[in-house]
Amino acid sequence: MKPVLIVRTGRAPNPIRARHGDFPHWFRLGAGLHPRQLQVIDVAAGEALPAPREVAGAIITGSAAMVTERSTWSERTAGWIRDAMDIELPLFGVCYGHQLMAHALGGRVDYLPGGREIGTQTIEVSMLATRDPLAASLPARFRAHTTHEQSVVEPPDRATVLARSTRDPHQLLRYGPHALSVQFHPEFNAEVMRAYIRRKQADLRLEGADPEKIFSAVAATPIARQLLRRFSRHHHWAVAAG
Repeated sequence: MKPVLIVRTGRAPNPIRARHGDFPHWFRLGAGLHPRQLQVIDVAAGEALPAPREVAGAIITGSAAMVTERSTWSERTAGWIRDAMDIELPLFGVCYGHQLMAHALGGRVDYLPGGREIGTQTIEVSMLATRDPLAASLPARFRAHTTHEQSVVEPPDRATVLARSTRDPHQLLRYGPHALSVQFHPEFNAEVMRAYIRRKQADLRLEGADPEKIFSAVAATPIARQLLRRFSRHHHWAVAAG
């Protein structure tokens, strides 16, 4: 059986990792995967990705890095994404992974106008989602956790925008029959989201935001979490009870 890759583009901050675990663990649970199915490749640490034909698909994680830095490891991973798209490999990008997929395929990434988006947001699904094999099952509005400063400001020409938030018009993108990415974090639970807000509270105050209000608005996001599981099941990855 070919493994499912977790393309690790970063790590959770040390205090969060110590209490809640790290990205591979969150994505394994979210996608309903058995540990033996997974191959974690830390591209940010310089680890080489296997050829796309050697894997069943890939989840591309978030990161504290910025796509606009054009780091060597990031640009190398963008090239791998293009190769994976050539063979229609199942790909699911999240946050940095979402931005990197868009960048790799001809879109533009930059800082989100108006500053960072953080906390539990309302995601609005577009009319185009009604024809999408996964997004068609989404309600018109659902909640999702976010934390990002950069965003996809111009999607690739052939991408379909399936959902937005008030601040970010490109929260969910479809690139092809097996490639999807989200700016929000389906792998986060509410406690992880609160931990990120606590960590950023000083920055939020400096930016004129109210961290207590953002913290108190954190809520469960079952629909967002189910999207990752549905993608996994759609591509016959999920075999474990998450």
